[in-house]
Amino acid sequence: MYAPHPGYPPPPYMMLQQPPPYYHSGYKRRSGCGSCCRCFCCFICCLLVLLMILGILLAYLYMIYDPKIPTYKVEGMEVKALDIQPDFSVNSELLITVKAENPNKKIGFIYGTDSSVMVSYSDTTLCSGNLPSFHQEHRNTTLIQVNLKGKANLGQGLQQTLMENQKDKKIPLAVHVKVPVRIQLGSLRLKELTVVVTCSLVVDNVLPNAPISIVSSDTSVKFRM
Repeated sequence: MYAPHPGYPPPPYMMLQQPPPYYHSGYKRRSGCGSCCRCFCCFICCLLVLLMILGILLAYLYMIYDPKIPTYKVEGMEVKALDIQPDFSVNSELLITVKAENPNKKIGFIYGTDSSVMVSYSDTTLCSGNLPSFHQEHRNTTLIQVNLKGKANLGQGLQQTLMENQKDKKIPLAVHVKVPVRIQLGSLRLKELTVVVTCSLVVDNVLPNAPISIVSSDTSVKFRM
């Protein structure tokens, strides 16, 4: 084998036999993508932990307070005035008694001032009024009397139907109640929500100053945030 003399460059054919430098095309290190994936995984893990803690907290509160929906019922009604005019309009004044029952052991309710109560016949509002604001403690039953006044135009056909219902002693009425309520857990007051109560009644008469019997009653309660 040829050995080059010290101090002289190697022959050309030996230089050509040297392997070319290693080059890998198409490979790039993607450090940014890996960092984004790690951040996203950490975010998902933290979110799952927070949801788990929130679920445990809600389950604990549910076990401690055992929440129940309050019940509402129209307990009685009194017609103070119901004057039908020749133009088929009617002036009415009613006094209704609403029964609000809170069955909860540790939950109270605070009823606000911006409320409304309406009594309608065949989708025509006869009279309206407002509930008084009050604080209902736990395991409490409250009777609320609401005075309602109003004037409505029944028309000839609706007036005739009302007189026929009066003869049959089956007059369908609807009581609509909308009231803002805050739920109180001990000293903590939660965000205000709106309670909407619709009570469909059938009474035996609407004669002024006469005793009225409620033949049937059906109540529905909805909550709005």
